[in-house]
Amino acid sequence: MADHLDTAHSTASGIHALPDVATAFAHAQGAWRFFNNNRVTYGDLMKPLLEAARQGVASDCRDHVLVVHDWSFLTYKAHASKKDRAVLSSSGKPSGYEILASLAISDRDGSPLAPLAMSLRCDRGTHCTRTSKLRETISPLDEVTATIEHVEAHQLDRPLVHIIDAEADSVGHFRQWDALGRRFLVRADDRLAVWEGIEQRFSVIHQELRRQKRFRHTRQVRYHGKRAWQFVCETQVVLTRPAQRNRPAKGDRRRIPGRPLTLRLVISEVRSAGGKVLAVWYLLSNVESKVSTAKLALWYYWRWKVEDYFKLLKSCGMQLESWLQQTAPAIMRRLLVASMACVTVWKLNRSKHPQADKVRRLLVRLSGRQMKYNVTHTIPALLAGLQLLLKMLTALESYALEELLEALAVALPNHSADP
Repeated sequence: MADHLDTAHSTASGIHALPDVATAFAHAQGAWRFFNNNRVTYGDLMKPLLEAARQGVASDCRDHVLVVHDWSFLTYKAHASKKDRAVLSSSGKPSGYEILASLAISDRDGSPLAPLAMSLRCDRGTHCTRTSKLRETISPLDEVTATIEHVEAHQLDRPLVHIIDAEADSVGHFRQWDALGRRFLVRADDRLAVWEGIEQRFSVIHQELRRQKRFRHTRQVRYHGKRAWQFVCETQVVLTRPAQRNRPAKGDRRRIPGRPLTLRLVISEVRSAGGKVLAVWYLLSNVESKVSTAKLALWYYWRWKVEDYFKLLKSCGMQLESWLQQTAPAIMRRLLVASMACVTVWKLNRSKHPQADKVRRLLVRLSGRQMKYNVTHTIPALLAGLQLLLKMLTALESYALEELLEALAVALPNHSADP
């Protein structure tokens, strides 16, 4: 895990060995054996992540644990050595893998805590943390349903609220999750529902609520990096239409009638300073009414934490899409180890220790990163600084100070350093 506490360049995305007595080649060989060892199960690698989640829930969650489920493509178009790449586009050519991650975040401030589950789809099936065996790939929302049941079984001492983007707008799954007693918050499309006794589209309901001046300002937010304001309102709708099966490969497009389902419809508008509507979210939820409208809208706003997680694994951190592991199981194992490094930095980021601010400032200095005005630190900067701190301490443990000064004198003859 310590070897992953670093930001990497796409041309140097391998293991970054610490400067101990072992060579970098030995580190690489050890990593290769570990990631390709079938005796290293996904369940074993999940244990420290789940323990970190339990600790995070105890210290940073008030009433609920928010679990964000989201997908991300891993593109390896030029990696012909990866023989189990899946087809991810209409081109019909194998190009990579697909991740489904379930990230626990705090209901206090949206801080990421730890992944609770992960799956990786390849052309041969799906690898996931629910089992050590390769499974047949199922539909994305059926995979989410199985994952929801899996993470609920972890018993994290707080009720879970499952937050998913518009890919999960499926009345059949809403009914299934509600019948199982699972709380959810899902962004919906402009669908039809019964409102005040008449079937209407959400866009029509939206305009009527605006006409009635039902929207209330809740908070200032950031939209595409700029300051904006969030306005919300809520009403109740009933979903009565049958569900639509979508299994084209199996020829299954059945319409499945179901019981009427009453849900909370939260409409969130993001507006500019001049009042222009920049974004609109239609949010459906069965979370209990004691959770306010504004809080539900804020919880969905925090869904973007999972995008930051993917970004940390990819372009802003560990360069996941440049990894040279040649099989999905090896990539899956390395993903879980890299996630442990993410959890370590997240924990430092939200730490309330008396010296935490001092440590974060030190790591930013070590990282050499330039921070924006009024920004004290970022997760990638903490990641880079922590790796450098570990390298410094490992070097001091592995080499005498005189050896390091001698090396400096050879490398930089005109540089003076007092022991």
